[in-house]
Formats: sequence, C-alpha cells, structure tokens
Amino acid sequence: MPVATNLLLPLAIIVTGMALSVIFKKLTVPAALTGGLCAVLLTLSAGYNGLILMTVFFLLGTLSTAWQKDRKQRLKAAEADGGQRKAGQVLANAGVAAIAGALALIFPSIIDYCRLMIGACFAAATADTLASELGMVYGRRFLNISTFKADQPGLDGVISLEGTLIGLAGSAIIAAIYAFGFGFNRHFFILLAAGTLGNLTDSVLGAVLERKGVLQNDAVNFLNTLVASVFAVLLELLLR
Repeated sequence: MPVATNLLLPLAIIVTGMALSVIFKKLTVPAALTGGLCAVLLTLSAGYNGLILMTVFFLLGTLSTAWQKDRKQRLKAAEADGGQRKAGQVLANAGVAAIAGALALIFPSIIDYCRLMIGACFAAATADTLASELGMVYGRRFLNISTFKADQPGLDGVISLEGTLIGLAGSAIIAAIYAFGFGFNRHFFILLAAGTLGNLTDSVLGAVLERKGVLQNDAVNFLNTLVASVFAVLLELLLR
C-alpha cells in the first residue's frame, strides 16, 4: 500500500483515536500525545498499513488486558491504574516502530527494511501482550523460563504452552495485516519468527533481570521489540 500523501484523513483518524483513548481512560493525555506522534511517523513511512498495525496492537492489548480482570487481580497480576497506559508504556511498545518510521523518512533507500522493522515490532509487542494477559488465564502448566521449574502465573518470566501459542497467534495476526498491505511473501514467516523471538526474549529478560530489579518492565518491552526488529532485518538480509 503506498504511503498516504493526503494526511487529512489519517490525521482525523489519529486525533479521534487519541481523544477516545483519553475519554475511555485507556491512555493518559501524555500517552495519547506520544501515541499520536508515533502514529503519524508510521503513517508517513508505511502508509495506512502502518497505522492499522499500531491500531490493531492497541485494540488487542486493551481487550486482552481487560479480559477476566478479576482473576488477574486475584493473582496480583492485573495492570495498575485499571490498565490505563502512560507515555513510557507507549514508547516501550511502539518506540522501535516509530524510530524505524523516522529512519525511513530520513533514508528512503532503506524504507523496505524499516517497514519490516515496524511489522516485527508490533508482532513482538502483540505476542508478548497476548501471551502474558491471556496465558495466565488459559494456561495450565506454568514454568519459569530460566529454570523450567513450576512457578506462579503472572510473575515475570513465567510462561505456559497455551500462552506461547496465543502469542504466536498474535504475531500471525500482525503478519497477516502486514502481508495484506505489502504482499504475501517470506516476510509473513519472518514476522512470525521475529514476534515469537521477541516474546521469548521478554520472558527471559523478565526472569533474569526484571525480577532482580535490574530492568523495569518498560525497558524489557522496548528491548523485546528491538530484538525482534533487528532479527527480522538480519533474517531478510540472509534470505535475499
């Protein structure tokens, strides 16, 4: 899909989304402004497809966070502030995609790689969010990824087979949207692999560093999307 040259409609969509996110207390005002800036960069670099990728990630994340919230509260794993995201959380999940969008505008010759990074960022962020939020609901056996010993659901670095598969499904949704916009080819499978790697990276960092207070959750989320994006580009270069 070509980059949107007429920004009037996408800007209207972005501003409307920002307003609704604040009204329904899904984002703080600074978070909405941050998300709006990210969305503009994605639209300029990846067209409507970039905007759709970010929107789908946000909607899936919001719905999965709200799903069976009472059960998550009993596990003491529910999102703070009712799931209302702050600016730091927006950057943690969409920051790498926004950086890739900015690089595409500065260096048009690498726009295809930057777009792949955008897809990988949201594939990883979606996989991580769905695996975490829905895995603790539908998982049956929970293991610490660093020790493979049984552990409590909802804690950093704890995974389940069901959660991992749900995360893979999240990556598949993002990969399918990307393919719809840019064509179905090996990028679909690259994004599946990148999203899964990002999700597992998040779990490893959570178990090894976040639990010890070395990294905070926002840093872990940013690094997992960065790893996924870099991996996607490297794999593309290897397969070309």
